[in-house]
Amino acid sequence: MDTTAGHLTYRDATDADVDEIVALIESAYRGEASRAGWTTEADILQGQRTDPEGVLEVIKSPDSRLLTVERDGTVVACCQLEHRGAHAYFGMFAVSPALQGAGLGKTIIAEAERQARATWGVTEMHMTVISVREDLIAWYERRGYRRTGEMTPFPYGDERFGIPQRDDLQFELLVKPLA
Repeated sequence: MDTTAGHLTYRDATDADVDEIVALIESAYRGEASRAGWTTEADILQGQRTDPEGVLEVIKSPDSRLLTVERDGTVVACCQLEHRGAHAYFGMFAVSPALQGAGLGKTIIAEAERQARATWGVTEMHMTVISVREDLIAWYERRGYRRTGEMTPFPYGDERFGIPQRDDLQFELLVKPLA
């Protein structure tokens, strides 16, 4: 489904997008390039954030969509939407570091919420965020998400998710009602 909001085009990712999406996600979260934006995790995690297999798995899953956002034919952002019963899961969110801080993320998350409601009729959006990412959690709180205090362990030892630079990482569940 293609919808256009202003100069942004939203569509589901295809196999042909995998390499570009992996590069986008890596640039937003890892390494020196990620420091151009405010979502970097370079100080808490090294190594990869995702890989082609992980992105392809989301694209191929019958209950998931990898929403791809383009501006002038270039992929500038993406996010995973997964149908989980009465709620949807929001993940794999990345905005090009050069475009962060200009309101693009706010626009995209609102469209992702709208599409999850319209497509699946869900009443809540769930996500997990690394609990030490206070700035990122505060950004989501300003979008209507609330902290639940429900934690899940970080997958230490599984380098598919990165190489932790500290020993206190865990994920906190954030929830937003979709009215």
